[in-house]
Amino acid sequence: MVEKVPSWIERLLLPKLSDITGEMKAINARIYALDKSIGSLRNEMMARFEAVHKEIGSLRNETSTRFESLEKRLPMMEKLAELEVRLARLEEK
Repeated sequence: MVEKVPSWIERLLLPKLSDITGEMKAINARIYALDKSIGSLRNEMMARFEAVHKEIGSLRNETSTRFESLEKRLPMMEKLAELEVRLARLEEK
């Protein structure tokens, strides 16, 4: 009777173990597919972040250039305003 118990257990458990092994392989395949998908999304997001970073850098440079241009014009604008005030005083006289 002792010999029958292991064969009985074997007949009962082997199909279940085979099913579990198949399910584990399917789960591993899904995990691998998800990992690839996540890697692809990560690469796409990094590319987009890099593009946005470049765009921000470009806008920063453009803004800086415009401010420098305005700073160069300010003294001329101040002198022009001064001349307009002087001209208005001269016209009053």
